[in-house]
Amino acid sequence: MPFYEYQCEKCGKKFEKLISISEGDKKQTCPNCGGKNTKKILSVFASKSSPSAGSSGGGFT
Repeated sequence: MPFYEYQCEKCGKKFEKLISISEGDKKQTCPNCGGKNTKKILSVFASKSSPSAGSSGGGFT
């Protein structure tokens, strides 16, 4: 199941939820204020690379 990020229109807080793909586009309840007027927002993700990433010139080891 993926994480989705939402923002509450009532209190402005952002929150994440781990829910099924089929539930991802549905309105979610804000855990901060209980508001039901939320919108899904574009999430960014971080990638962790090792110090040797890209230095070997070959694929995976």
